[in-house]
Amino acid sequence: MVNIPEYYAGKNVLITGATGFMGKVLLEKLLRSCPGVKAVYVMVRSKAGQSPQARIVDMINCKLFERLQEEQPGFAEKIIALSSDLTQPKLDLSKEDQSILAENINIVFHCAATVRPVFEHWQQISKMKTELVLAVSTYFLYPPSWMEDDLVSTLTPKLIGARPNTYTYTKALAEYLVQQEAGDLNVAIVRPSIVGASWKEPFPGWIDNFNGPSGIFIAAGKGILRTMRASNNAVADLVPVDVVINATLAAAWYSGSQHKNVLVYNCTTGGINPFHWGEVEYCINMTFKTNPLEQAFRRPNVNLRSNPFTNQYWTTVSHTLPALLYDGYLWLTGRKPRMMKTITRLHKAMMVLEYFTSHSWVWNTDNVTMLLIFLFEVYLSLQAEEHSLHL
Repeated sequence: MVNIPEYYAGKNVLITGATGFMGKVLLEKLLRSCPGVKAVYVMVRSKAGQSPQARIVDMINCKLFERLQEEQPGFAEKIIALSSDLTQPKLDLSKEDQSILAENINIVFHCAATVRPVFEHWQQISKMKTELVLAVSTYFLYPPSWMEDDLVSTLTPKLIGARPNTYTYTKALAEYLVQQEAGDLNVAIVRPSIVGASWKEPFPGWIDNFNGPSGIFIAAGKGILRTMRASNNAVADLVPVDVVINATLAAAWYSGSQHKNVLVYNCTTGGINPFHWGEVEYCINMTFKTNPLEQAFRRPNVNLRSNPFTNQYWTTVSHTLPALLYDGYLWLTGRKPRMMKTITRLHKAMMVLEYFTSHSWVWNTDNVTMLLIFLFEVYLSLQAEEHSLHL
């Protein structure tokens, strides 16, 4: 029985989606908490004229990696960037890189996401001689229909129906493929709910974008967001990114060393410690009134409304009209109008979240509970063993 850092010691790890929100936190936490890891391969595509290597250099120079830089100045030597595009045949990997991954990778963390149904990456991953593949999915899933790629593309609007977006749909397809085609491959799946800013690690409140709930909260704090469609009684299943990543590393440790069947870990809060959107509204208003943001557009005062027609009325009155008036003022004073552009982006973000703010889910978290109990038992066992050695 080994602890988590000992399990990763000497192993080669592959991370897809390492430049994404969760992938960055996973890379940082793995290198910082498991210093014995041998190497971390990251599959990155060229973007905006930057090579994969240059993108990784830029990424690890951000604030997220400052603590790691202080504790392990040479950590960057363990990161190996491979040029790859998960949407292309054979992941757009060179033959040399395909061989390297096939022969050397011990653990795969598949964090990459796409809104298109792409199965090529799973076919390539299944060829690797790994001891574990952990896929980061989402808990907002439903049973998929199985068909050829071109037919999926044609029928996606019909297949999705009232579902929120293609992201949840393609995650469901990927899970179905994994469970059907895993064979002897040892697989674990972590399903987080709505992932938000960090709770503690590497420092509280880290976020790298304003997508999802974080952008909504900031807009409310600035006084731009005044109304939003949501049910006060619906559960706001928000989970900090560092909690998800800790669960991901622990799940890979358990499934890789103790359990050889496909295990699904629902990393959610709604069933354990429910927090409702009505409470979110109260916390947002109280927080920003007590600690106002600089250069706020108006005094923060957001209201959640479950009726779509009432919400649409107040959207026009509280968002669109003030934005048009402000842009008119900017135009008259010789400045570039910008508020309607901001409001349009805000409305698009709210439309994505509406489905989740108007419904509640309660998912089984037995596997996460089991994992926590097992971790505690291992901790006590190792502590007892260390104590006996001292005696």
